[in-house]
Amino acid sequence: MISKIISEEKIQQTKKLIDRHEKIVIVTHTSPDGDAIGSSLGLFHFLDEIDKQVSLIVPNEFPEFLEWMTGAGDVVVYNKYTEFAQQLIDSAEVIFCLDFNSKKRIGEMESVIMKSSAKKVMVDHHPYPEDFCDVTISYPQICSTGELIFRMICRFGQFESINLSCAEAIYVAMMTDTGAFTYNSDSPEVYTIVSELIKLGVKKDTLYQKVYHNYSVDRMKLMGYSLSEKLKIYPEQHTAIISLTKAELNKYNAKRGDTEGFVNIPFSISGINCSVFFREDNEKIKISFRSKGSLAVNRVASEYFGGGGHTNAAGGEFYGTMDEALALFEKVIPHYLSLVEA
Repeated sequence: MISKIISEEKIQQTKKLIDRHEKIVIVTHTSPDGDAIGSSLGLFHFLDEIDKQVSLIVPNEFPEFLEWMTGAGDVVVYNKYTEFAQQLIDSAEVIFCLDFNSKKRIGEMESVIMKSSAKKVMVDHHPYPEDFCDVTISYPQICSTGELIFRMICRFGQFESINLSCAEAIYVAMMTDTGAFTYNSDSPEVYTIVSELIKLGVKKDTLYQKVYHNYSVDRMKLMGYSLSEKLKIYPEQHTAIISLTKAELNKYNAKRGDTEGFVNIPFSISGINCSVFFREDNEKIKISFRSKGSLAVNRVASEYFGGGGHTNAAGGEFYGTMDEALALFEKVIPHYLSLVEA
């Protein structure tokens, strides 16, 4: 038995939208991660199981280490198949917005999604959701959007419609957004849900292998270079950073998702409570923040780097050079230790 965290009103509003409409589109954020793809595919398989016309659209390509997932081949990548994606959105009656709380998180898709007359439902676990959906299911205390999808389906009274593909997708979402259940996963109900997914046939060890032991030799060499040449420690602030330029990424033939998890590696060092990863992207520097305890890196991300997220896991970006981004962070260091949530 798991608690009824989602309000009954929101459950009934969402269920009525699903029951009354056939054409449903699921969208998630740019640079989709395991929770974005897992939660979206979980909902995709559920809606397909109950005979809805469902499509899943992502703004850009997702990591190769998730391509094995059932249904991944049906995902429409907006920046590759823009016209087709727009047709799907234009014909949609309901649009589910998963794993993002701000319109800007869907990049180039924002204008076409916001122009759509379809009813919109947000399912997300990031704090401070914007008000752009007809129904907003937002619970930051939940470990992942995948967990919310499981809870939502159960509250619909349709647990029996969770097939193996749906269960695997939800498990991947929960596993990847908790670092294989090493953070943000202290709630006993997380493991109650995991138990139910295993009963449905999920082979958790196999899924772990597929996600975390599915990288290239180039990725391992890039990791070694990052640790030996690009790791910098700030002992007084108990902080570590890693930074990689486009030239460095290209040198090691980095592919989508190859730097996934790099931000967590410095936590293996005794005394490190905050880790930040800087990666040069097209026209900007993408920044990932992680922390332990009550150090609110989401406030660092929002106040200095135009981003946001959770207390212990956040993201931001910087428009300028890598050197400028690192200089700003070093300037911020004396102040951010005060950003501890009460």
